[in-house]
Amino acid sequence: MNLPHVHLLLNHFPIIGTIIALGLYLFSLIGKSEDLKRASLVVFAGIALLAIPTYMSGNGAEEALRKVPTVSKNAIAAHNNAALVSMVFMELTGMFAWLGLWQSRRFQHTRPWTIGTILLLSVVTVYFMSVTGNTGGQIRHTEILSAEESTSLAGASVPMVAAGLSMFVTSTKWMWPTCETLHFVGLSLLMGIVLLVDLRMLGFMKSVSFPVLHRLLPWGILGFGINVLTGLLFFIGQPDQYIKSVPFQWKMALVLIAGANALYFTMFDEVWVLKSGDEAPMQAKVAAGSAVILWVAIMWCGNMLPFIGDSF
Repeated sequence: MNLPHVHLLLNHFPIIGTIIALGLYLFSLIGKSEDLKRASLVVFAGIALLAIPTYMSGNGAEEALRKVPTVSKNAIAAHNNAALVSMVFMELTGMFAWLGLWQSRRFQHTRPWTIGTILLLSVVTVYFMSVTGNTGGQIRHTEILSAEESTSLAGASVPMVAAGLSMFVTSTKWMWPTCETLHFVGLSLLMGIVLLVDLRMLGFMKSVSFPVLHRLLPWGILGFGINVLTGLLFFIGQPDQYIKSVPFQWKMALVLIAGANALYFTMFDEVWVLKSGDEAPMQAKVAAGSAVILWVAIMWCGNMLPFIGDSF
């Protein structure tokens, strides 16, 4: 299996998943169902995680398709532009969805401004996801093109947004170092909060109740968001050296698992009711122990990028 296979396997999930999540979210608002709302927010957060490898594997598929003479380069550029915008809005939707989950635990309900923001972002995301799916289909299925679309793709070259952004990231002296600094800050926030929560679950700091630590979780998610943004800029800046890197591929797979693991501490009741002096249940300890291992492995893969493989 190569990256085009991975992209073909994943590319429908963000599109269909976002539509399903939006439908559930609308039904929850109409029916005033908190349980349905939480379910839709979990789906939004999960799709946001899945969108990361979907977008990045698309660059591998693009590299393979550019070697096929019958494939329109303009069609590839149009799809790439739509995918980048969809990726940004999907990640924003996922972050606010997680914030809504956190608020529903912290304050027993999601704040109205968060509900409205998620609704707006998800509608915009569904639109751009549909454009992304349509432009992706046009690459190999020219029969779906209208006469106007065929003329447009056969015309002047379509500028690729990612290419311009790549030039900005790599040619601006301060941009890459700034991203490196922010990436480290984000990692410090994320790992600091993750370790505090996980150590409490593993039996340390038992005098601290979980609700007290729970208020720190948004800082950890902020760190994760900073890392996603700066990591995306790194990837756009030098995509070739990342898509060919085995440790980077492992890192992305581990990020998916670690992100799903993090949802546990917001979704389920057994950790939320832990008071000062309480022992965490076994499933919480397993989740905490695996989270520590996963994030250490992610950092190891990131540090090994220049040393394993021949992409750097």
